[in-house]
Amino acid sequence: MLWSALLPSPTAGTAAPPTEATQRALATWALQFTPRVALADEAVLMEVEASVRLFGGRRTLRDRVWAEGRELGVAQLAWAPNGLAALALARAGIENGFRQALDALLDSLPMATLSAVHPHRRTLEHIGCRTLGDVRALPRGGIGRRFDQHLLQALDQAYGRAPEAHEWVALPEHFEERLELMARVEQAPALLFGARRLLLVLSGWLAARRAGVSAFTLRWAHDAMRARTAGEGGEITIRTAAPTRDVEHLSRLLAEHLARVELLAPVGDLVLVATGVQPLHEQSASLLPDTVRQGETLGLVLERLSARLGPQRVQRPVLCEDHRPEWMCRWQPAALPLPRKAAPSTGLPQPGFVLPVPLRLAVREHRPVYHGELLLLLGPQRVEGGWWDRIEDAGRTRNVVRDYWVALSAQAGVLWVFQTRLDGAPSWYLHGHFA
Repeated sequence: MLWSALLPSPTAGTAAPPTEATQRALATWALQFTPRVALADEAVLMEVEASVRLFGGRRTLRDRVWAEGRELGVAQLAWAPNGLAALALARAGIENGFRQALDALLDSLPMATLSAVHPHRRTLEHIGCRTLGDVRALPRGGIGRRFDQHLLQALDQAYGRAPEAHEWVALPEHFEERLELMARVEQAPALLFGARRLLLVLSGWLAARRAGVSAFTLRWAHDAMRARTAGEGGEITIRTAAPTRDVEHLSRLLAEHLARVELLAPVGDLVLVATGVQPLHEQSASLLPDTVRQGETLGLVLERLSARLGPQRVQRPVLCEDHRPEWMCRWQPAALPLPRKAAPSTGLPQPGFVLPVPLRLAVREHRPVYHGELLLLLGPQRVEGGWWDRIEDAGRTRNVVRDYWVALSAQAGVLWVFQTRLDGAPSWYLHGHFA
């Protein structure tokens, strides 16, 4: 078996063990690696034997757990064949519990590394015990009569001679995590340091649920010593175009939004809430080497630009189901998701360039003229509609009745022209150029 013990740092500014909230947050983050996560004293234990291959081997798993764990305040990490042994090694500052025989490693550890020894530590010290090996060398019958069976059971479990029983941490149904900042923050961009820790916990929770977040809210509470006009706190909601649990992308989006926030008072607490959670369908891994991706995808870049410049300043075209060329396309903020169903193609010739406003053409002997008389090649294609599209405060609609033709000009090339049918006298207009 492969167990890992995560030992959080003591509470900031004191030697006290980490708070229960800190330990719970770390356990929630650890659930992305295995469903077998348990709380033991001040530490978090993980049984990851079945997850090693999934995360690329022991070394890769260790590097990832250690890299992300340090950001969450993990001070010591240890690996061993069972949970109690991993916890004892972590308290002693030893990471690798497989470098030599487990008995030899544990025998050299101080007695304080095993919680069951604490109630009897003074008595054991008076009879000359200094290490776990000294305690284990005492007669078992004497230990059972003088102390209790719990000490013997803990020794047997740590040395792998008896099975362990743990109460596994349950994955919360909803994500809402709180963090007390180590110091009061007066500038909004500085909140990102604490918020990133919450985002790491959110990422672990999402990974355990095989989901991604499409919206999350960061709330902050103002310090008690504040002006009455400042209020109790504030909040900001971040939305993404597609579900994701990429911490780096979420951090960049949050940083762009916080850059435009002004705090009314110093902040002491943060709360992160996942307000939009959707299933995330991941891509299957390939047996062949994947193409190395460099840089960000277009969607991530557009989201970050929208957060920096504003959603109305970064837009993209979206095709609409409309026969009228002027309204076949509309612009929407790039951060908004695209329609699930794309507009169907007409199957008819469409120009590569459409004029923003149709250009009225001269007529000579009932034929349109543009750099000479036009030769009508293909048509007519009748476009009729828009009676439902009413112009507000104008008392009329955008109804059109047109016959489109593909025409040839000796100097201008292939053109797209139409003849109106609603006016008293039909008129000709140039509407586009073919490449």
